[in-house]
This record gives sequence, structure tokens and C-alpha cells, in this order.
Amino acid sequence: MKTKVSVTKTNAETFISDADRCLSSAGIDQHFDSQRQTLLKVNISWQYYYPACSTTPWQLEGAINSLRGHGFNDLLSVHNGTVVVDPVEGARNNKHVNVEDKHKVPNIFLDFPSTKWVIHKTKKKLLVLDKIFPEGIYIPEVLIGKNILHLPTAKTHVFTTITGAMKNAFGGLLNYRRHWTHSVIHETLVDLLTIQKEIHTGIFAMIDSSLAGDGPGPRAMQWHEKNLIISGADQVAVDAVMAKIMGFDPMSI
Repeated sequence: MKTKVSVTKTNAETFISDADRCLSSAGIDQHFDSQRQTLLKVNISWQYYYPACSTTPWQLEGAINSLRGHGFNDLLSVHNGTVVVDPVEGARNNKHVNVEDKHKVPNIFLDFPSTKWVIHKTKKKLLVLDKIFPEGIYIPEVLIGKNILHLPTAKTHVFTTITGAMKNAFGGLLNYRRHWTHSVIHETLVDLLTIQKEIHTGIFAMIDSSLAGDGPGPRAMQWHEKNLIISGADQVAVDAVMAKIMGFDPMSI
């Protein structure tokens, strides 16, 4: 299926409607299965609010409104923490919980013991993950067989130069030992995209670039007002467009 990347100008007054316009223009209806649950993959890079650092509350609300307007009513908000970030505190401080409660969208924290992790045996050959995790690649069972909408922000990253759609899968699919992959992070992201294509019924991303961050990242940044939303089904293309807008050569990353 042919895909396209949509870049939409926005501002504080029109972000919610602009998010719907951006997702619609990029063809979300053609890439999601309306009979399947849709996951909202929240990004929390810090448990404190900082501009451009984590999924914004207006980004989450815009996604929920748009999805429901397109008939995707079975939604689940997905959170994860890191070795240095508390996901529950992050969801509260970044106002994600406020939006979820307002729109009656349930959430799940992948770090909780109640989350079942299962071994995924890929159909395609992987570049590095099978070597890093020879005992098997464990992924959250709740992610399998569902649509997923990634909700990253436009920002730089100390290991990957930029962090957007592809990097957003890093926190959801791999457990706390994912930092083992930092020495081969680019190959890891390719492997994770391979896994995503095997387990999801649809993959999409909506990057909030109303505020963008530059610097070491993803927490130590200067932020800039850019007033853009970027969305699309092709995760590589979405990140390439974001990188170009941020001033990088996508082919060199």
C-alpha cells in the first residue's frame, strides 16, 4: 500500500482539529483495522514535564479525538518506564492520566508485574536482537494483534541523533534490559520495526512538533516553538521528514 507523510501547521488554539486533519491526510483509515483495538503508545522520556521531552497532553487528546471520529473506539493507552524514569509519576506529571480519565480511555503500564511477556519468534532474520537476547526476545503479549499509534515528540537523542517514530517502539517492545542494545542501537531499531510489522495490524505515528528539542537529548535540551504535526504509516519516512525539518540529512543518520 502506498503511504505518505503529512506535515500540518498548527497552533495552540487549533491543535486538536489540526491533529485530525494531519492523521486524515496521511490516510490513517487505510492503515488501521477498525475491528481491532488501537494502542496509543505514549512516550515518557522524563517523569517531569519538560517541553518537547515526552508525549504532550494535547497530542494525546488530539489523537483520541481523531481516532474516535474515524470510528476507532476501542482504545488503550500504553505506558512504559525506564531504569531512570517512573512511568506512573511521568503519566501524572505530564497530564496523560488527566486526558485518559477525561475521555475514559483505559491505560496499561508495561512495567507492572501483571503484564505478561511472551517470546516472539520472528519470521524474518534479525540483525542483532537474537544475538543480544539468545534466550529469546520477550515482548508484551498485550501488544500483539492490534493497531498502534506512536506519539513521540520531535527531539534529538544522544544515541540515535533524533528520536521519533521508530525509537518510540524501543520502550514498548523491550524490557528494562533494552539498554544492552545501545551499542548497536540503529540495528536494534530496524529489528524492532521488523517485529512491529509482524505483530501489529496497523502501524502509524503522529509526531508533535509544536515544540521541538535540540541538544544531547532526550532530557537535556533547549526547546523551540515550531508549530508542526507530522504523521504517517511509514515509520522510516516519518522519521526522515522529521530529521530533514530538524536540519539533519536523513540518509546520514
